[in-house]
Amino acid sequence: MGAGDPEIADLIEKEIQRQNEGLELIASENFVSPAVLEAMGSPLTNKYAEGLPGKRYYGGCEVVDEVEQLAIDRAKELFGAEHANVQPHSGAQANYAAMTAFLKPGDTFLGMDLSNGGHLTHGSPVNFSGMLFRAISYGVTDDGLLDYDDMRRKAREHRPRLVLAGYSAYSRIIDFAAFADIAKEIGAIFMVDMAHFAGLVAAKVHPSPVPHADIVTTTTHKTLR
Repeated sequence: MGAGDPEIADLIEKEIQRQNEGLELIASENFVSPAVLEAMGSPLTNKYAEGLPGKRYYGGCEVVDEVEQLAIDRAKELFGAEHANVQPHSGAQANYAAMTAFLKPGDTFLGMDLSNGGHLTHGSPVNFSGMLFRAISYGVTDDGLLDYDDMRRKAREHRPRLVLAGYSAYSRIIDFAAFADIAKEIGAIFMVDMAHFAGLVAAKVHPSPVPHADIVTTTTHKTLR
């Protein structure tokens, strides 16, 4: 790269230096291993693979099918899930896919308020979740804990089609059984975005949402790296 595009090579070196000399405290910017960097820069990047394993729109996907199926099997085993889709490129895309599968434009869902520790994709008006759907927000009590009583009141009042649990800035364990009970009471889909604590779930030091939720989304970075 240094010979072909020295400007880009120089910028990459600067970023490497920044990462090596800084202390990164952003969970979503955890560092990948050299093995991950090697895989991300492999010839697999040359291949179109629209569709699902065994059902592609392009030919020559035999090896890619094996790669994706291996990732699916590993995800199912790691989290004890019945099914897994590993195709989204980010947590936001995963949330979009899940929410649009269950909600129509204008449908109501219940998600955590961004200012209380939620995520942009949980109903922020500047995000698709707040633009396409009617987002009702729940938050935390004065002691910083999830307000399950307020959540239940809002669920009964607004009858959301989907109840969403998960966060980007909340330091306590979520009571997934309580969420599931609220969703069941109103006949709603229960969805969990566990991107920020998926690594703790995989290590079995945090309760898993999989037995309680209808659908769970995550990323492959943050605490899972």
